[in-house]
Amino acid sequence: MLLPKSSRLFSIGLVLRQNKLACLGGFIFVLFFVTAIIGAFLTAGKDPVMDPSQVRLQEKLRPPLTQADLKVLSCKQSPFFGVYIFGTDNLGRDVLARMLQGAWVSLTVGFVAVGIAVFIGIIMGGLAGYFGPKNLSGSHILTSLLVIAIIISLHFSSFYWALILTSCIALLQIILYFEDKNLWPKLFKYLTCILNTWGISIDTIVMRFVDIMLCFPSFFLILTVIALLPASIYNIMIVIGLTSWMGTARFVRAEFLSLREQEFVTAAKALGLGDLRIIIKHLLPNAIAPVLVSATIGIATAILTEAGLSFLGFGVPPPQATWGNILSEGKRFLFDAPWLTLIPGTAILVVVLAFNLFGEGLRDALNPQLRNY
Repeated sequence: MLLPKSSRLFSIGLVLRQNKLACLGGFIFVLFFVTAIIGAFLTAGKDPVMDPSQVRLQEKLRPPLTQADLKVLSCKQSPFFGVYIFGTDNLGRDVLARMLQGAWVSLTVGFVAVGIAVFIGIIMGGLAGYFGPKNLSGSHILTSLLVIAIIISLHFSSFYWALILTSCIALLQIILYFEDKNLWPKLFKYLTCILNTWGISIDTIVMRFVDIMLCFPSFFLILTVIALLPASIYNIMIVIGLTSWMGTARFVRAEFLSLREQEFVTAAKALGLGDLRIIIKHLLPNAIAPVLVSATIGIATAILTEAGLSFLGFGVPPPQATWGNILSEGKRFLFDAPWLTLIPGTAILVVVLAFNLFGEGLRDALNPQLRNY
């Protein structure tokens, strides 16, 4: 007997409460989210409350909890609390203000990149899981390849090749049309017969593409793409999202393969519901649990990837602060100002660990088979 929705949510909450590490991870997750939102308000705008780019050369490399020397600072240069809670860097910038701005960057990159990855993963996994056994004919595959080639040609301004490829698609459609009307001689009939019969299943196409993507080292692939694109937070979010959807696709495919044979799907088909409505209304809500777990852990991975890119100098361009570039700048003063390395490094460690702990706890709560292990 299925439990009511409220009872199911209560059961999940009860399991999460019993997992102390998951509760700690969830608390840090909420604290990080609130801190990032507050940091965005305090550090944004032309005249922010806490200016992360304010240079105070006379106050450089001050240790944490140092009182600001208000005699040499103007009102605009003085820190918000009158104290450098996290100290200052080599240019006298307030590390607390830079950490708050970096928290918003990490939160944005994590959620947007994972949103892109989950969106692509659901589409690709849903296609492989629901429509997997269906074959694409040779004509469909050839037409798709020609369309992709046209898009690539237009991207590189090769209009001549784009026109030729468009003509090939038109010729292919004309051949298939006249073949249906039985107006072609036997030679063309053999050709169209091959085009219509030879094909590959949708599941094979999608999963082989997933395998190819998994063969590339993701971080080095991201480094290569970032090096070719202009430095921007938007490019970083898009690239991380486009290179991290494969795990979600596999989860969704596995869930759809088991759900599409269930009786409620057969009943929905018998009632005449379309494939899209069955997927959105019946399959996706039942397959969302592993996607949520994957997304939670994926946010931690995205934050860590962005920090690594910023540390190597390929991340968000200055003067915008991120935890990675604060850490990168601090490595030059490892012995003179260790707080420039310890504070962002500890923040990255704690936040990533919290997301992983919460994701593991969420996985155990959503999967009853794992609750006793």
